[in-house]
Amino acid sequence: MGDKEKESTQEKQEEKVVSKKNKYRRDKPWDHEGIDHWKLEPFKQEDVKGATLVDETVFTTLFPKYREHYLRDWWPQVTSTLKQHHIECVLDLIEGSMTVRTTRKTWDPYIIIKARDFIKLLARSVPFPAAVKVLDDDTTCDIIKIGGTVSTKERFVKRRQRLIGPDGSTLKAIELLTQCYVLVQGNTVAAVGNFKGLKQVRKVVMDCMNNIHPIYNIKELMIKKELANDEKLKNESWDRFLPKFKKKNIKKKKVKIPKQKEKPLFPPEPTPSKVDLQIESGEYFLKEDERLAEKRKKKEEKANKVTQARLKEREKSFVAPKEPKRAKSTNDNAPTKSDVDIESLKKKLKKSQKSGGSSSSASDFVLEDKSKKMRDKEKDTKKGKKRKASDSEADVNKKKSEKTKKKKKSELL
Repeated sequence: MGDKEKESTQEKQEEKVVSKKNKYRRDKPWDHEGIDHWKLEPFKQEDVKGATLVDETVFTTLFPKYREHYLRDWWPQVTSTLKQHHIECVLDLIEGSMTVRTTRKTWDPYIIIKARDFIKLLARSVPFPAAVKVLDDDTTCDIIKIGGTVSTKERFVKRRQRLIGPDGSTLKAIELLTQCYVLVQGNTVAAVGNFKGLKQVRKVVMDCMNNIHPIYNIKELMIKKELANDEKLKNESWDRFLPKFKKKNIKKKKVKIPKQKEKPLFPPEPTPSKVDLQIESGEYFLKEDERLAEKRKKKEEKANKVTQARLKEREKSFVAPKEPKRAKSTNDNAPTKSDVDIESLKKKLKKSQKSGGSSSSASDFVLEDKSKKMRDKEKDTKKGKKRKASDSEADVNKKKSEKTKKKKKSELL
């Protein structure tokens, strides 16, 4: 018994130590671990105690002209769906507007805002089956404006087409992963779905317009979806599994901007006319004869200048060019002192004296070859001249004989 009492006292002491932090907290029988605090319970008419709304609220939206035919066909279904929630709707084709207003029977205060979003989606080319889902409690809509995100129109069109993808493949992938209906129309993107999915759609759209390809976000969403289905990794951090994409800084060629010419503050002076120039020179006050005489003088002066220039050019061809000074060249063929054989010269002198020839100096023997050549040349020239003279006399005689023959023939005839 003593041991049991000791154990009970120890347990009580431990409980007292734990209960110091939560001194005033008591157990709540209606709150337990099986309850989902984030669950949205449906809002019913029984939850509204008492009466209807205090005042009437009205919302109107305009729609484009090309949407008129579609709305006219689907308007009976629109009125029947809104009537279930006790809301009136009017289609004005003259003004091109849709109006939504509450009635005395409406008990949901937030349904009018849902109805406003519903007609807004219809005006933005969202089909009726997708737009009706906005009236449910779980679904909402988000209209993302993408018009002013990009500076140039060409870049905006390319990025918007990137969001849609080839044959709408990327848009379909976004819809499947986020479980939302997405429509790209003009400068806006309309999305219908749950809160979590709309948040993901907005991130993908804005990243795409900021030059981040949607394929990166789609890959990330696919990995997250697979990890959420795994019970082991459901409550752990997913940072190690998610891909990390690095930005590549590609160097672009620097475009040289041409310097703009500085424009003067004042406009340039006007060019003077012919009359102004004549007044300045004094021609304007002269007579016509005097003007013509001056023109002739000017023409003659110009002609004289041209002729003088031409004469100078012609004279240049007759001027002899300056000959370059030639260097004194030594005759290699001339015999030098070293080349002359003295003993052979002595023998020749002795022979000439024996033969009784005229006395001759050593220079005659040295220059003997040259003198012979000169004599031969003189003989050749004399013979050539004699031949030419004989040829010319023969030609003259032939011509005379031909003339005499012609005269005789003419006399005979």
